[in-house]
Amino acid sequence: MQEKRATLDATDIALLDAVQRDGQTTAQDLSAALNLSPSQAGRRRQRLEEAGVIRGYRARLDPERLGLDVQAFVQVQLARHGAKEGAEFARLLRVRPEIISAWTMTGEADYLLRVYCPDLTSLNRLIHEVLLAHPVVARVHSQIVMDQPKADAPLPIG
Repeated sequence: MQEKRATLDATDIALLDAVQRDGQTTAQDLSAALNLSPSQAGRRRQRLEEAGVIRGYRARLDPERLGLDVQAFVQVQLARHGAKEGAEFARLLRVRPEIISAWTMTGEADYLLRVYCPDLTSLNRLIHEVLLAHPVVARVHSQIVMDQPKADAPLPIG
């Protein structure tokens, strides 16, 4: 069952916008932005964390500085669509660190994967020796990212 949508007021929305832009923002910084006391801002933030609206905080790393020079989106079409096959493929997604996110899709592809690799040789190995070698995979189509003119942005909550 889907959890109930959170009820948010204008202050909650402003707080969420602030923490999406900077997850390390302090209660003091939030209090100034929201016109609340630091303790009120901290309690609001904690309430939104406990309600699951704020799932967590992460550092945004620079893939190029880490030697991950190739980003690609990979569409995967499965040969069979049973619960067992889906579970087997989901396990593969969890154990491959190059696959940083995955979505199930409508349309021709069953999955869309976002991957980072050090080079084209590594991407080629991932596609041919891992994905296409998997028994439930029928087809793979990859697109290499040339540039990202818009970075991953905050969710449009306002």
